[in-house]
Amino acid sequence: MTADVLLVYPDPPPPMVAQTLDLAGYPWKAAGNVSIAMQAEPSDGWVGAVVCADADSEGAFGMCRALRKRDANLVPVLLLVSGTQLAELELREDLFDDFCLSPFHPVELEARLRHQFRRSGRQARPEIIEYGELVLNLETYQAYMGNKPLDLTYMEYELLKFFATNPGKVFTRETLLSRVWGYEYYGGARTVDVHVRRLRAKLGEVHANMIQTVRSVGYRFGQSRWSREP
Repeated sequence: MTADVLLVYPDPPPPMVAQTLDLAGYPWKAAGNVSIAMQAEPSDGWVGAVVCADADSEGAFGMCRALRKRDANLVPVLLLVSGTQLAELELREDLFDDFCLSPFHPVELEARLRHQFRRSGRQARPEIIEYGELVLNLETYQAYMGNKPLDLTYMEYELLKFFATNPGKVFTRETLLSRVWGYEYYGGARTVDVHVRRLRAKLGEVHANMIQTVRSVGYRFGQSRWSREP
């Protein structure tokens, strides 16, 4: 178990919760009860917790009590509740740091998590590269276009990562070979062309033009700051 992991209750969590955390790049581990949560706790402790109380109120608040008893207020707890549970929150406000109404919008859940981590001074989000709808998680080697995961090979991911970290710049095929494949790679320039063609196909027709061919030079990802609006 790595550090900076979110605890999520219950196990399995609601699909929308799992999808939102995955797309936002948060490492997480689900636990179905207090005992499992304590056994799976990372050596540095949980960086935070997302506790869904709308389906199992008693189990959820039991998890919150255990976290408070074990770590006082060190673990920020975000509670997901239904509208019918709002009245009882005032009586249990010492068990959580913030709450979000379920069903929730993913943007709101992400915003509340970021707010909690700013307040606590802790961090859970890994390094992320974003360009438009493209999201690359550098820790998990996952790539998404919008909400759709991209099924990339290792070298396709490495090439896309290099492009996305250098938007607007033009690179020759030879430079891409040395920077992405390495100086010890003896493949020809056609290797780059093949991988670019595959990447364009996987990005989809709408986004394929993110990787542009620069005639007689090589390739450019995204827009150059010198490009003019049509």
